[in-house]
Amino acid sequence: MTTYVAPAAVSRIAVVGAGAIGAAWATLATSRGLEVVVADPAPDAEQRLRATVERQREQLPAPETRTGTGDLALVRDVAAAVRDADLVIEAGPERLDVKREIFAAADAAARPEVLLTSSSSGLTPSSFQDACPGHPGRVLVAHPFNPPHLVPLVEIVGGARTDEAALDAAMAVFAHLGKHPIRIHAELPGHVTNRLQAALWREAYDLVARGVITAADVDTAIASGPGLRWALYGPFATQHLSGGPGGIAHVLEHLGPPMLDWWADLRQPDLTPELCRTIAEQTEAELAGQDLDEVTRRRDEALQALIALKVATGIDGTSPMPETDPAAAQGGSHA
Repeated sequence: MTTYVAPAAVSRIAVVGAGAIGAAWATLATSRGLEVVVADPAPDAEQRLRATVERQREQLPAPETRTGTGDLALVRDVAAAVRDADLVIEAGPERLDVKREIFAAADAAARPEVLLTSSSSGLTPSSFQDACPGHPGRVLVAHPFNPPHLVPLVEIVGGARTDEAALDAAMAVFAHLGKHPIRIHAELPGHVTNRLQAALWREAYDLVARGVITAADVDTAIASGPGLRWALYGPFATQHLSGGPGGIAHVLEHLGPPMLDWWADLRQPDLTPELCRTIAEQTEAELAGQDLDEVTRRRDEALQALIALKVATGIDGTSPMPETDPAAAQGGSHA
């Protein structure tokens, strides 16, 4: 059985692709004092990469920016990037043919004990794993959440031929990088987090299509309502805290039957050109007159503050939650 590079032994990371996701990985790794080699054949890749990394480093929380500044280099081909790497992170276009080409080159050039991970948001590892005849067991998906240099989530997904030891090593190495990895135990299109988002989007799009609510009010409903709680403990733990002493079992007992009625009323909207136009027009109207770069900057600042608050209060995604919520214990079930 292969022994993969231990987290503390990772000193050089190869990132394939200098786009938004690849640059964010480079920002995170260099901020922790690691050497990063990025592979991208585009003529302007190095200029874009260095500008993005410099800008994103200013957004990182102070403890990370003080960790160090690792070297950053850019090369044209995959083999040159991965040859001496201790971890490979693919962040190329979301096209199966491109990913298969990248992984074939990485498998041929990287040392056998080096994990080959993909940032793919929806492709399953088995779909490109067979492009790696040398060591397919080290191929897996490590899907980050945007923006990856700030948001800690990483979904770890194995393929049909992925070694269990590789999955354990991936969980450890991404935790060592400051991420919150979660293990996905089946290959599904979109993995898990994007599917959860898609379920909400499906209902939101349908409600807008039916004229029940505007896109702006959907945003308000989530951002000023359950989204605030979900950002702290997630939907299951939030339900548990809402159930008082009986916890989530009490919630399911009392809200389960009406939820079945709600589910039965959910529809499957068709993304017609008309609906797409309506959603776009309403969303653009919601943000009209605002500089989107400035909106993004404020969002990222708020994300940093929220993550720092969660760490300071012990609600950081790794701490156990309290057994009960004293406020909820005095009330009824509110999902």
